[in-house]
Amino acid sequence: MKKVCLISLGCEKNLVDSENILALLSFLGYEIVKDINDAEYVFINTCGFINSAKKESLDTIFSCLSFKDKKVIVTGCLAERYEKILRKEIPEIDLLIPIKKYNNFIDLLKQIDSNISLSGGLDDKKRIISTLPFSAYLRIGDGCDNCCSYCAIPLIRGPFRSRPLKDIEDEAIRLSNQGVKEIIVLEQDTSKYGIDLCNGESLIDVLKVLVDNNKIESIRLLYLYPDEVSDELIDYIAKHSKIAPYFDIPIQHSENRILKAMNRRGDKRFLIDLFNKIRTKIPKCILRTTIMVGFPGENNKDFNNMLKFLDKIKFDHLGAFTYSREEDTPSYNFPHQVREKTKQKRLDILMKHQQKISYQLNKKHVGEIMEGYVVGNHKDEYLIRTYWNAPDDVDGKIYMAGLKSHQIGDKIKIKITDAFVYDLIGEEVN
Repeated sequence: MKKVCLISLGCEKNLVDSENILALLSFLGYEIVKDINDAEYVFINTCGFINSAKKESLDTIFSCLSFKDKKVIVTGCLAERYEKILRKEIPEIDLLIPIKKYNNFIDLLKQIDSNISLSGGLDDKKRIISTLPFSAYLRIGDGCDNCCSYCAIPLIRGPFRSRPLKDIEDEAIRLSNQGVKEIIVLEQDTSKYGIDLCNGESLIDVLKVLVDNNKIESIRLLYLYPDEVSDELIDYIAKHSKIAPYFDIPIQHSENRILKAMNRRGDKRFLIDLFNKIRTKIPKCILRTTIMVGFPGENNKDFNNMLKFLDKIKFDHLGAFTYSREEDTPSYNFPHQVREKTKQKRLDILMKHQQKISYQLNKKHVGEIMEGYVVGNHKDEYLIRTYWNAPDDVDGKIYMAGLKSHQIGDKIKIKITDAFVYDLIGEEVN
């Protein structure tokens, strides 16, 4: 039995693809190993979203190619976006499988493994879950057609496509029958679900399917586009305790002029009203967002106004990154490109600014009793996940002293006893 190792880079959506690939390889008779030294075949599922991600993907490819006794197969977003360039510049790669050829995945593998007799491609109904046993991502679609002027995702993943609701329901049943209690719903734009379907189904219908599954205890949504967060969605989340009151709404910027140049829908007033509405309807909510600094044309006034906006909204969690000039996107050719040094300086200022906000908000949780799952342990300390933090390492962590013995996936109640800039400390309560 030939041994394979898979390295998954990039986002959680890419991780789901990796889980589909693992299931296919297992079906074909390969043995999955974790250590690259034990593998004969190394699959690298790459990211090609921004420059830092592309660099990580290329570094990983070259690192794996240094093992001369292994076949290296490159899949994912980098392979999709730069297939021709990779073939020309890195001929040592044994096989490239871009996303558009996933339907012929097995047939392409035959080029490096003549023992394969089957045909076909990836099946999104078959996965080997690589996350903690009690928790899994549930992808409800693929692609994006928001066409933000800086973003290459539509070029890589194509237009938005919802999965049929029946497929989603069936996968949720399979996952829950495997012992999955926590579902994290995602897509490039989760809130757009159903817009391309003819039967009027929406994200709320997805949530209903999950809420009605008695084996699923916790549901979390990631990647909501601001103007698609409807009153009905907010009200539905408020009504159902199974759904974490957690709103991950990337806004990228606050200033109208920059939002317009980014081809983002909505303006500053809309964003303020949206977040105020969510907090009014769900006082216990957690707000998370993503901010980009250094977009072409962003000046000091724009940046300082964005800091004031953050003071006004006060996001619980915030991820930030510098603008990446991506070829074939409209903003690549925009005038007034911002210097890298200026971008990095603004990013540093932004993160220090957010640290103060996060610390203020985190201190308010001291004394609160939260219910969550044990997600890790080290010596006499446990890591806990509650409604407050998502599993993708963007948010902070909750630590708890291990006075009792627990297994990964145990559901417990904790009282928050201390707070830091990013993390919380708690103790178990009965």
